[in-house]
Amino acid sequence: MTLNNDSKKHILDFVNFPSDIKNFNIDELKELSQELREEIINKISLCGGHFASSLGVTELTVALHYFFDTPNDKLIWDVGHQGYIHKLLTGRKHDIANIRRKGHISGYLKRDESEYDTFGSGHAGNSISAAVGIAESLKKDDKPYSVIPIIGDASISSGMCFEALNNAGALKLDNLIVVLNDNEMAISENVGALKWVLNRGSVSSIPTKLRAKIKKLYHKGYIPEILYKIFDRIETSCKGIISSPAMLFESFGFRYIGPVDGHDIQKLLMAFKIAKTQDKPVLLHVKTIKGKGFKEAEKNPTKWHACPPFFPANGKARNIKEKLIPTYTEIFANTVNKLIKNNKNVVAITAAMLTGTGLNKVKENYPENVYDVGICEEHAVTFAGGLATEGKIPIVTIYSTFLQRAFDQIVHDIALQNLPVIFALDRAGCVGADGETHQGAFDISYMRFIPNMILMAPRDENELQNMVYSATKYGKPTAIRYKRGDAEGIKLDDDFTFIPIGKGQITQRGEKVLIISYGSVYSIVKEACDKIYEETGIFPSIIDARFAKPLDSNLLIKEIKNHEIICTVEDSSLIGGFGSAVLELISENNLQVSIKRFGIQDIFIPHGTQKEQYEFCNFSADKIYTYILSKIKHFVLYKKAN
Repeated sequence: MTLNNDSKKHILDFVNFPSDIKNFNIDELKELSQELREEIINKISLCGGHFASSLGVTELTVALHYFFDTPNDKLIWDVGHQGYIHKLLTGRKHDIANIRRKGHISGYLKRDESEYDTFGSGHAGNSISAAVGIAESLKKDDKPYSVIPIIGDASISSGMCFEALNNAGALKLDNLIVVLNDNEMAISENVGALKWVLNRGSVSSIPTKLRAKIKKLYHKGYIPEILYKIFDRIETSCKGIISSPAMLFESFGFRYIGPVDGHDIQKLLMAFKIAKTQDKPVLLHVKTIKGKGFKEAEKNPTKWHACPPFFPANGKARNIKEKLIPTYTEIFANTVNKLIKNNKNVVAITAAMLTGTGLNKVKENYPENVYDVGICEEHAVTFAGGLATEGKIPIVTIYSTFLQRAFDQIVHDIALQNLPVIFALDRAGCVGADGETHQGAFDISYMRFIPNMILMAPRDENELQNMVYSATKYGKPTAIRYKRGDAEGIKLDDDFTFIPIGKGQITQRGEKVLIISYGSVYSIVKEACDKIYEETGIFPSIIDARFAKPLDSNLLIKEIKNHEIICTVEDSSLIGGFGSAVLELISENNLQVSIKRFGIQDIFIPHGTQKEQYEFCNFSADKIYTYILSKIKHFVLYKKAN
């Protein structure tokens, strides 16, 4: 394709799908990459979103869609942070300025959004496993397509990736090309021994190119089989001597190629061509710079991993408001700082989310008491169990949605042995723009039926700090869930207060109406109750349950008997959640009452704002108010009629 000078300035205008770039020359592909990068900077500066990761894979994405026959050849993007350029090239350019907003495209990969999104992803480390399954299926069906998972150097530290590599090597999947996008970063700085291995990669592709030529001669009959096998062994051994990653991945039965400059399209295309000729699965090691093309993001990729709207000229945030109220995450981190100051046996653990969980602020003060184990949630939990057996007080800080991955370890390694590990579940409940993969909807349900487990949720930041403190005294497995975003803005007590296990509180004593609140939905409940009082003069009672397990049975039974309209409210799944626990209590005690449960229905919650999600799930203040008002009117009419 040749464009005139005017159109060349807007080459992106001519591109909607990968088929539109197939006739581009190298210079046009470079120009397209530059315009794609500018498009991401301009659009994300208006709406915010994941930023640095996509900038870093711009040339890689262009080269992949240019070389491979997508969507017949299958690209599988790990996590989805890298996927914005991919979305621009696959029919979603028109909606990129609204990414992560309700009713618009997701920030992650979704099969129902585009045929080019081969496999959905929002949690790291699933791409190679999915790719192995797809590649094996294509081989069985004699379909001549390649499968290309693109995974970061942080994600590949996940244990499931090595399970998948092991399986792929055994299956000898010559249609599988794993692209390792190595930018030496997770969300924060990369950690672990694998980082050291990858940094020792060889810089020459000569052995691989030579092998490809010898392979052609062998297949044409010019080289005897025994000489071909001898060269293959020598080439593999030499690569292993000079390259740690070559030794690592070739031990799994892969052909290692790289590292390759991920910002050089010509070198990438050459590497893809070589990879396609191999008779075994390939690991293509690509080096990229996270945030490439935007100076501020290159200097501070952690800050720019995901960003609010900003001014492209200087990187400063738009609509800056004075921050008066800390987040729940900040309150948690401050609490851990105080706990470690008073007791050096307290340690904190996270899985590649040092900044997201606030533990970066703790690590600054107490580096020996904070562990980032990489994207290894299962290991994080059992590692904490090991620490607990030797007298440490581990606080495992993981987003609710990510802790799902360590369910067996919670059961087998912690609860079964009744080890005093504390689980701090950040981002519990509806989390906003990240969408279905990140909503913390299920933690109550998957933790509540585990023996020995204590479940707590604070109504505000003061209760959060007291719960974290109290959990260090319980000596039992304990989980504390708290929401994403700003706390309630109340004053914190100077000293911690111990909360006895299983003790709730009546925070507002009224009549007729009882609302049992669990966690940070308390502010929603209070708003609904105020509206009910203004409308009807009826002052509802509110219980802050504080515990989902064990319940404060005596308090709940007493108050349920004394009220006519009873509701539970939670920011979690209704199936197996807090309201289910109250229903079980009612049934076990033969109470002849009915209750209305507000929470998340049997659905995955789409992206939007948290307020939009509360409305979608029918537990906004207005929804609670409307329901209770209808029940009050029903009771009034019933009494008048009788």
